[in-house]
Amino acid sequence: MDEQTRQEIKELAASNGVRIVGTGVFMTDQPEEWEQMFRFAQSMEMEFITCEPALKDWDLVESLAKKYQVQVSVHNHPQPSDYWKPELLLDQISGRSPIIGSCADVGHWKREELNQMECLKKLEGRIVFLHFKDIAEKQAGEEEQHDVIWGRGILNVKQMLRELKRQKFKGVFSIEYEYNWDHSVPDIKQCLDYFEQVCEEILGNTTNLLSNLF
Repeated sequence: MDEQTRQEIKELAASNGVRIVGTGVFMTDQPEEWEQMFRFAQSMEMEFITCEPALKDWDLVESLAKKYQVQVSVHNHPQPSDYWKPELLLDQISGRSPIIGSCADVGHWKREELNQMECLKKLEGRIVFLHFKDIAEKQAGEEEQHDVIWGRGILNVKQMLRELKRQKFKGVFSIEYEYNWDHSVPDIKQCLDYFEQVCEEILGNTTNLLSNLF
């Protein structure tokens, strides 16, 4: 993307009250592509890159994160991802800069038969970003437990938000809703409504929280 196009996108976003905070999920087997991605993220004034680095590239990724002051948010795709459970990520980053952390996909953890609450606790202090969702009960013959409107599934959204409050999490939530794809906006609005309702309950007086954010 040339510099003029980047500037036009930033101006268009700003004119609509939108701040571009991250990109991803980025994966590559070519080490030279990492600097290109970090340079792009910095030029777009992003906070983080969501990615799944090859294990051999960690020293490079850490050095570039420090150089460009862009956070690294590591996603947990299901197996055979190198990061499908928190322990695998922590093995790679525990001794590294705090600029590196997790893009916590709470639904993928549950789909891998992990306890999402325990996973959040294990990553305390290292959560940069969340692919936040609620999912359905596992159905016979279904390839993957699909997303549902928050509060109607099996992930206990309220409990997860309480845990993130306990951790004093101050990062970004992504509403990841990949069900009812062609008509999903009303469902996503209901997710936002539920988020506001729970935030009012656990944070106190947050009237018009969403109207102040969006």
